[in-house]
Amino acid sequence: MADEKRMSYTEARQRLPTFEEVLYRKTRPPVDLFNFYLFLQREGAEDVLDFWLDVQQHENLCRAYFKDVRKSGRTIKEDWPQFWDYARRRGSIYGNIVGAGSKRSTVSSGEPDPEKRPISSQGHHSRPGTPGNMQAGYGDTKDRHAYPQEYQEPPRSSTPFSLNLGRRSTTMSKRASRAPTFIPRDSAITRTDLIASAERIFARYLLPSSDKEIYLPPSLRIHDFPLSSHQLPNPTSPEYEVETSALAQVPDMFHAQKEYVFRAMEQDAFPRFLRAKAFGNITPVSALARLCLGLVALWAGLATAFALIFLDVKPKAKRFFLFIPFTIAFLCLVSHQYELDPILVFLNQSETTPFRTMPIREPYVRKLLLGRAIWVTFLIVLLVVVLTIIFWAVPGHRL
Repeated sequence: MADEKRMSYTEARQRLPTFEEVLYRKTRPPVDLFNFYLFLQREGAEDVLDFWLDVQQHENLCRAYFKDVRKSGRTIKEDWPQFWDYARRRGSIYGNIVGAGSKRSTVSSGEPDPEKRPISSQGHHSRPGTPGNMQAGYGDTKDRHAYPQEYQEPPRSSTPFSLNLGRRSTTMSKRASRAPTFIPRDSAITRTDLIASAERIFARYLLPSSDKEIYLPPSLRIHDFPLSSHQLPNPTSPEYEVETSALAQVPDMFHAQKEYVFRAMEQDAFPRFLRAKAFGNITPVSALARLCLGLVALWAGLATAFALIFLDVKPKAKRFFLFIPFTIAFLCLVSHQYELDPILVFLNQSETTPFRTMPIREPYVRKLLLGRAIWVTFLIVLLVVVLTIIFWAVPGHRL
């Protein structure tokens, strides 16, 4: 039933999909989430999408925890008073679930049913709340001076899509590699599960020089994670107040960073993805291979044409066979120029990785690609016919 609803929604859409629709898997190949991930992978920027998806999973885990608490007959105020007070004072994306007042403004909040939200292009979503409430480091300035090696940061890129730093192994990064991606639901979710999920995200994406570190502006960087996934804060510990305050922020800890990453992908990578997949159907490697093959075929066609002319080969009609190398040459060269292979389009195929294809299932994209394929085919035929007639019409002259 859900698949039929999504299919009818997709067929009724007479426009290119929005970034939100792609992330929530409401589109079909070649403009679906799978192809977007492959596109980012070619650019070496898939860590940005991995971060967004992991934070989305973390937020869904927190929602499941709050729902489990409510099903048990307890309120969030009774079960977790520190978070309830934090959500009431500063706002939370779970405000409606926990009953702690207004919900924080968001772009990609990960609602269970995003179809209920109006879907539009850029610029129609409300701005996220001020990120300073939760993204600053838990350690203060004097802690950073006390441990200069731990907080020393290498030069950073100005965009999430061009971070290329040397990596070093740390205890936290090893912990991230061991942390499970999915937590089994054979029992109720606990707060230690939430801490483990947050700890894994911090160690994998936000710890300086971690394997999958992403760029964030200074105001959004988290410099410390004072909690342990092995146990909850101990009331007898001298750090109890700091740890309980940090624990209260765990559900919303990465939401501002998620919003920043969402906007960065929406404004940077996603337009290029649409240009590559909605107006073309071959990968850069495949386009380069076509360029090389087209130049070789064009050289072979011109060499044969001049040989037929200067050897004055009879009958003259043999020169019409020049259309074969010229067709191959212009098919490859024009396909490289437009990043579109008309033969693949007519076969309803689009490349995912070099020389591997999948069917085009998004109706509007299929219509766009078909129109461009007809134009490319016309251009190829025109060039082949003109060049063939020119070399046929030139009088032979034996040297």
